[in-house]
Amino acid sequence: MSQEMSQHNVVPFPPPAPVASVQGTLALDLQPRQDPPTVTGATGARPRADVISIEAPRRRGLEQWARRYTQAAVEIVGGDRPVTQLLRWSSRDVYLDLERRAQLVARAGRHQPGLGRVQPVRPKVLGVHLCFLDREVVEVSAHVRYGERSRALAARFEERQQRWCCTALEFA
Repeated sequence: MSQEMSQHNVVPFPPPAPVASVQGTLALDLQPRQDPPTVTGATGARPRADVISIEAPRRRGLEQWARRYTQAAVEIVGGDRPVTQLLRWSSRDVYLDLERRAQLVARAGRHQPGLGRVQPVRPKVLGVHLCFLDREVVEVSAHVRYGERSRALAARFEERQQRWCCTALEFA
């Protein structure tokens, strides 16, 4: 009786499923690429990720301004500058977050934020990349170097009353 019962309780394995070319939550395509990656656009210039087309002088001006803003932001967090230096160009949320970050770093390093302390390694913005979503809205990514270490910053700037204002700032 026990042999009969054990034969009825056996569940067969399902047949093996074929492996798809795209798998997992990241949807990685496992098929090899046949074409080389495109490095330049049709005009020979670097490709832009803008949603809309922006004239070069406006782009260059905002690129320089975004570089200065992100440099000031990392210096504020590091304790070199007072957070009030970015008050005019930051939304309330961004300003409060910068202030909070500066306080946390100051507490950890046992110094007062914004007093221009002497740091062994100073942050430096190496590059910024812009993506214009609209004439008045741009998203920026920045590469910041701390000695041998790198960090990334992402920011969103909106033009308000003829002045750029940082409405979002993320450190990574």
